[in-house]
Amino acid sequence: MKIAPIDIAHKTFARKMMGLDGDEVMDFLRSVADEYESVVRERNSLRETLREKELTISDFRERDDLLKNTITTATKMSEKLQADADREARLIINDANQKAEMIVRDARDSLKRIYQEINDLKRLRMQFENNLKAIIQSHLTMLDQAQKIMPSPVIESQLGEVEMKETRKAEAGQGQAGPTSSEVTGSDSAQVIRSRISEAISKSL
Repeated sequence: MKIAPIDIAHKTFARKMMGLDGDEVMDFLRSVADEYESVVRERNSLRETLREKELTISDFRERDDLLKNTITTATKMSEKLQADADREARLIINDANQKAEMIVRDARDSLKRIYQEINDLKRLRMQFENNLKAIIQSHLTMLDQAQKIMPSPVIESQLGEVEMKETRKAEAGQGQAGPTSSEVTGSDSAQVIRSRISEAISKSL
């Protein structure tokens, strides 16, 4: 049975002979009632404060749980992003390595082809030079043979010019006699032609 402060304040007792002083008892009961009422009010205030603290603690717990869940989710997402980034980085590096190997391989193949083409051109040049020398030598040989058989008109013209110069010198009586027509032969003209052809070949090569 609960006792309220008002119950204490209005409590009455039966009277007996030689009993207690009723006024003193009532004063004491009122003091007790007031004190008890103060205790009850303080208890109620503490209960209200406790309830508010419990609500605050509950709110903090909810926030803590939400924060923990958020941190856990963020950690998982970070780990997933890190794993995805690592995987993508490996793919990019592998692709770059493959492209680099292809570029290096293509460059080596191109360099080999260039060297091969240079060697082929050198070989073709040597063949061309040898063929050209053989053709020129053949033509010089033919020219020598033809000169022995039949003098060329150029040589006859040169002979005529020499004879005319000698005649003029003899008539004028100046200087020594130059070479006669008999000294100018076809072989000399062929030698001049051969030297000019050799000079032209050297310039062209």
